[in-house]
Amino acid sequence: MPPPTHRLPSSAAFLARAAPARFIGRRFVPRQSLFRFRMASSAAAAHAFGLKDASLVRTQGFIDGKWVDAKEGGLIQVTNPATAEVLGSIPEMGVAETKEAIEAAAKAFKTWSKTTAKQRHDILKKFYALMQEHTDDLARLITLENGKPLAEAKGEHAYSASFIEWFAEEAVRTYGEVVPSPFPNIRNVVIKQPIGVVSILTPWNFPSAMITRKLGAALAAGCTAVIKPPPETPFSALALVELATRAGIPPGVINVVTTQANVSDVGRELCENSIVKKVSFTGSTPVAKLLYGLAASTLKKVSIEAGGNAPFIVFDDADIDAAVAGAIVCKFRGTGQTCVCANRIYVQSSVYADFASRLAEKVAAFKVGNGLANDTTHGPLIHDRAVEKVERHVEDALSKGAQLVHGGKRLPGPGTFFAPTVLSDVPADALVNTEETFGPLAALTRFETEEEVIKLANATPVGLAGYFFSRDVARVWRVAEALEVGMVGTNTGVISQAVIPFGGIKESGLGREGGHGIEDYMNTKFIAFGGV
Repeated sequence: MPPPTHRLPSSAAFLARAAPARFIGRRFVPRQSLFRFRMASSAAAAHAFGLKDASLVRTQGFIDGKWVDAKEGGLIQVTNPATAEVLGSIPEMGVAETKEAIEAAAKAFKTWSKTTAKQRHDILKKFYALMQEHTDDLARLITLENGKPLAEAKGEHAYSASFIEWFAEEAVRTYGEVVPSPFPNIRNVVIKQPIGVVSILTPWNFPSAMITRKLGAALAAGCTAVIKPPPETPFSALALVELATRAGIPPGVINVVTTQANVSDVGRELCENSIVKKVSFTGSTPVAKLLYGLAASTLKKVSIEAGGNAPFIVFDDADIDAAVAGAIVCKFRGTGQTCVCANRIYVQSSVYADFASRLAEKVAAFKVGNGLANDTTHGPLIHDRAVEKVERHVEDALSKGAQLVHGGKRLPGPGTFFAPTVLSDVPADALVNTEETFGPLAALTRFETEEEVIKLANATPVGLAGYFFSRDVARVWRVAEALEVGMVGTNTGVISQAVIPFGGIKESGLGREGGHGIEDYMNTKFIAFGGV
């Protein structure tokens, strides 16, 4: 199905015909009418979202406490993946705006870093309260720009807000240390200080939570930030900044640069600029490697949560109903578009047929559609490229002997929908077992022994999360320790929480977020007091 053709709002189309034009995104808007275009576009976007508080719909970047357009006037159209309709536009910013944002953050750092932990705690608690107050609007934003069902969007919102609440409390727990000295006239003290300006680059699959998981820690530590949200889902990030401003975050402490066509140059600036002292990125492993290399030019501190290829193992002593329920939530949450999704499902031979039939029965009951509809259980994929990847994985597996149990095709109509799919007898060399699918494809592979499945599970260069179901306590310990991943779910398909050290090993990243992740935003300084 070809990509949909999008139309500008009628007001913008009128302005585009009114005078000589300048290029904006893929549309032409008259130079002298840019301000009127922005006002019309903003009003149209607010109406399209249908929020209770329309002022949460922001369609500009945010630098030094001001909502701003791109210097060259470019715009990026943002579409609803469920309908292919244009939601609104955001600025196509570049290196110049990025440098301004970094300089604004550096200026603000001089005062924000001097605030007390209690002051930062209080502001973050106000931010959290505002997020709770605007739950319905913020969840609706997530659904409209990302496509996930409204109930799931409310779940993401709760998860997102929990990071602000958690790091508000962590702000007052950044303890130092007294280290006993071997010398009688020396006293050793260790203190923690904010690292400085932080670059935050986030993905589209959790438009809200991936912002707060990084921003909450940065603000609590006393850092300032420049955020580059994804062009597919920018409105959640911008709404959060609006609420943070209402909570009392001073100008320059949070800055947002939006871009699509200039992403390479903007990303380079965010990583190489010597003012920036830390980079935090969530996204694919290839991009993570690129950014890591750029950040290395100034030896910046880096936190990376990159791609996964999570194994999900069902042993013959598992509670099959619990395993099926775990697979449903783990594999199909976000229509399979999460970094910790089960990607390879291994089932022991003696329970394989039972598990496969029960799983297929549950998947067949899914209702795929617009996330705003009450009966929708699963929404669209984010764009056509995502659909094409799932199609490629399905076709590859079938060509290598896999059997189609359910689904397996793109769904008709507007939007980027793919039928939730179950494949059985998937061979180990299928693409789905070697690449992260990031879609609603459950690929089942049979195994015989614990030793065999551990070898299969670990046969990947990445290691973010892994899951398994077993009622044998000894096996639970053995397998949990043997899986080469940063996080393990035993007898559960849900592991994400604000309080845990979230992150992977191997090529799935560096550092940890959530939990005590505030440490990654602070420098440890040793002070020796002599002459005592």
